[in-house]
Amino acid sequence: MSFAMGGGGRKRRMSGMNEINVTPFIDVMLVLLVIFMVTAPLMTTGVQVDLPKVKSSPMQTDDSKLLIIITSDEHVYLGKDEITGDLDNKLKNNSRLHDEKECYVQADENVKYGAVLRVMAAARAAGVDKLGMITDPLVVK
Repeated sequence: MSFAMGGGGRKRRMSGMNEINVTPFIDVMLVLLVIFMVTAPLMTTGVQVDLPKVKSSPMQTDDSKLLIIITSDEHVYLGKDEITGDLDNKLKNNSRLHDEKECYVQADENVKYGAVLRVMAAARAAGVDKLGMITDPLVVK
């Protein structure tokens, strides 16, 4: 007696789904996106200055670089910390400025030219090789 079996006598097993469900992944990514959109403006706090508006091409800056800020009443800040006393010594003794040898000057548009030059000269004397000036770009239509 012979039995006819089709397909070599093997039973075919149902294969499971080979696709990954990405819906939970997308949900998590959207929640993270909303969180970052809400918290990002809160992380950019600093000293308020009115920057001069000039016609220039935008310069790519790195937010992690050291910033020397001069306010309208000529107070000088290194990052968020106000520099009181001898500016030259404070800059010379700043280890980050000494290591990076790069910083940006952000001065209020109402600051006298001499005050900006004093800060720039002190930064150069402290060993800064790259000194940038930050302005607000003027939108030209």
